[in-house]
Amino acid sequence: MPGPSPWLPSSLLATWFGAGLLPWAPGTWGSLAALPFGWLLFWFSGPFGLLAATVAVFLIGLWAAHGYEQALAVKDPGVIVIDEVAGQWLTLLAAGLAAGSLKPLGVLLAFLLFRVFDVMKPWPVGWADRHLKGAFGIMADDIIAGLYAAAAVYALLWLWEKA
Repeated sequence: MPGPSPWLPSSLLATWFGAGLLPWAPGTWGSLAALPFGWLLFWFSGPFGLLAATVAVFLIGLWAAHGYEQALAVKDPGVIVIDEVAGQWLTLLAAGLAAGSLKPLGVLLAFLLFRVFDVMKPWPVGWADRHLKGAFGIMADDIIAGLYAAAAVYALLWLWEKA
């Protein structure tokens, strides 16, 4: 898909350093590429650091997604995956809070459940995907999917820890 230079800061961020440009399932690649960054953020700065980074990525994503969407002249192009990064980090945050740290089981659950909610788009995720426009629409549905996944991950890991 022709578009803006992949080396522009907005392009690098919108595609999460090229993860969204990989073939097949760009959202899955974007979520996978978000995991090591999210884990490192949690490891070095704890839950508040990851939460702050999630908010920052959401805000930066508004700028990057707007620029990339405008340059391509396509509504919500699949190559934009910074929205998956924000949603995935939100889910990782819940996994870390539930278990006290990010453990492999929590990271795996966070990835799988975020992808399920992002792909299945239960209400209001699907509503946001269809009705919210522009960069806010690109980012919002993944944040809502991340909230669903975060609740599910937290509950599952909390139950696991209690068992």
